[in-house]
This record gives sequence, structure tokens and C-alpha cells, in this order.
Amino acid sequence: MIENWLKADWPAPDFIKAGTTLRQGGVSVKPYDSFNLATHVGDELSAVQQNRAMLKVPNEPQWLEQIHSTHAVLLPSEDIIPQADAVYTSQKKIVCAVMTADCLPLLITDKQGSCVAAIHAGWRGLCDGIIEASIKKLHLEPEALLVWLGPAIGPDVYEVGQEVYDAFINVESKAKESFTDVSDGHWLFDIYRLAKLRLNKMGVNLIYGGDHCTLTEEQHFFSYRRDDVTGRMASMIWIDK
Repeated sequence: MIENWLKADWPAPDFIKAGTTLRQGGVSVKPYDSFNLATHVGDELSAVQQNRAMLKVPNEPQWLEQIHSTHAVLLPSEDIIPQADAVYTSQKKIVCAVMTADCLPLLITDKQGSCVAAIHAGWRGLCDGIIEASIKKLHLEPEALLVWLGPAIGPDVYEVGQEVYDAFINVESKAKESFTDVSDGHWLFDIYRLAKLRLNKMGVNLIYGGDHCTLTEEQHFFSYRRDDVTGRMASMIWIDK
């Protein structure tokens, strides 16, 4: 199994393997130090390839070109690099993975472990409905689903502008509970709380995680907001039986 990762802490079946990689233990040099798994951030390709080889997963993940969309694709996909922000499968040993460095990763399975999914939710995808679109693809009862919220930027440091606040409020007035006014046109945004709101609205109540901050926990996580040029973690889930 992967040594340098944050294992999902949730009551999923034992054969469901899930978690988010940490930034330590790889070969990439600053500012990608050291376990960067992304090829699109300017890191040396050979270093990324070495890092990916250290994952020790059943199969190489089918990495995505994440575009802040509401597109979820079934794996395995015929596209070599699908343009999407979520992946799902019911096949064994197929690894669902998304990359983040402040955005919210969500990992999903059901009580029986019959399927798995990984979602990349930045504020735009979250607002547009990436969670809802992905869960609908699973065709499972919401009360049977378990969701783990991986490490994202925390509510005490995620400052956004008026346009982000307005975008969410225009969709749902209750979203205002996820924002704290700090100055004229500036808000602190709790992306974890907003994700839980969306999940609860769909009938999903078995939600875990959501207690890390990628920006302040510099030793463990990459953060685009903090460093601008940096690496990416991978949040992965698969059926290991």
C-alpha cells in the first residue's frame, strides 16, 4: 500500500482503499518537493514518472485533464486523458483519481462497496453541480453512500470575492451559511460546509473527513493559493478484491 498518504477515515468495507497522497517522500525538487504527481505544473517529467511509480496501486490511474466542469466519466475510458472532473467505476482494481492543491477532493463508495468515485470540486465546479452530476451517475440510493472529504483549503483562510459569493447565493440562498463577511466584497468561504450542504440536499448524510487545511498544513500538502507554483496531491479510491 501507499506509505505517504492520508488514509480515508470512514466505515467503508475493508476492501475499499481510499486516501490522499501527501507531499513528502518523492523525488521532485523545489517548488514541487517532493511527491508531486502532476505533469502539467512545470515539474520534470522524469520526476513525476518516478513518483507515480511509487504509488503501488493495482493499476495506473487514468489521469484526467481537470477543467472545472460537471463532467463525470466511467472508467476505464476510451479517452487516454479524459476531460472531466470526476470518475467512477464498479470494476475491481480500477483506480479512480483526481488531483488537487486546495480544491476539494471527494471520495465515494456505498455500504456494500459495489462502486467507487472520485470528484474534483473547485468552487466553480461545486457551484455548477459536479457533486450532484457525479452521484446521479452512480444510480444508487443516496442513503447508501459514504463520502470522504479529502484535504482542501480551510474555512479560516479561503478568502474569495463577491463574484464567488454571488454565484452560490444565486443558486441557493442557504449557501450564505458557508460564507463569513470579512470586508467589503470579500468573504471567507467554507468549501467543506458547502459540499456537505449539497450532499445533504441529495439525501447523502454519511459524510466523513473535512478537517484539514492544505494552505496552513504546509508540511503535508501542496497549496496553489499559498505557493502559486507547486505540485499536486492525488486522491484515489479503488475496489481491492
